[in-house]
Amino acid sequence: MQPSQIAESYDSIAHQWLDEHLDTNGIALHEHALKFRPSGGAAIDLGCGCNGRFLKLLAARGYEVEGLDASARMIALARERLPGVRFEQADLCTWRPPKAYDFITAWDSLWHVPMAEAENVLRKIGSALACGGVFITTTGGLDAPAEKHDSAMGPPMYYSVLGITRTLEVLAECGCVCRHLEFDQLPEKHLCLIVQKAAA
Repeated sequence: MQPSQIAESYDSIAHQWLDEHLDTNGIALHEHALKFRPSGGAAIDLGCGCNGRFLKLLAARGYEVEGLDASARMIALARERLPGVRFEQADLCTWRPPKAYDFITAWDSLWHVPMAEAENVLRKIGSALACGGVFITTTGGLDAPAEKHDSAMGPPMYYSVLGITRTLEVLAECGCVCRHLEFDQLPEKHLCLIVQKAAA
């Protein structure tokens, strides 16, 4: 399944991410991540969707925020909700970071990256992280690489994970240190990972 097809799938269900029950999803762990770098700077939400909760949190902490998503509908809704924020529609596999970021979030988005591109995308994010910068992301809490297709949300979707060991290895190769690893939705194998780029 190509990234463009995943974007089209999200186009068809984008409105579901406006539900109020999502307003607190992941917020506590983002607040924890901010303890490692509380001061402002440049921040980006990769796979931002349309809810805007992480961008609001980061902006309130003094960050200059921007969002990126492959879904045109998600971006359109996000612009309506946060008109002062810069949003870009782009595929993470081909996206080229325009600068270094002090805080990067990719909540429930990287697992849609094709397995063949997963390591490259992680390295791209690691390279885009400024010294001392923090990266928070989620992945499937599996030990080994895996991928699957399903239609649990309605339209067809694709998922891939590198596995916990390889994910940590790739980020370490980028100069990132693991600060927090948590299975936050047990018994679901939903894993949150917070890493920080080594200071210069």
